[in-house]
Amino acid sequence: MNDILLTTLALIGGFSLGILFFGGLWFTVKKALVSKKPVLWFLGSLIIRVGIALLGFYYFSLGKWYNMLICLLGFVVARYMVMRLTKTRDTGRLQLKKGN
Repeated sequence: MNDILLTTLALIGGFSLGILFFGGLWFTVKKALVSKKPVLWFLGSLIIRVGIALLGFYYFSLGKWYNMLICLLGFVVARYMVMRLTKTRDTGRLQLKKGN
């Protein structure tokens, strides 16, 4: 029973790390587009996001490889959720002009 609880914690932790990582990436891109020094946004964000993600994976794995995989699963699910929530209406569509 205790193993199931720890595995669930790894899944929720991975999901939370994914939301933080990919939500932070989305926030960084929005801020860097209007910034005078976008390289500072991108580099600072990269270092912070990767550092938090690595520490989180280490913490939630609890030294077990299967907890690491479950954490990674939650991370990937969060990626698709953030992509879906932050998508604009015209993203991914090819805009064709009539008459060409």
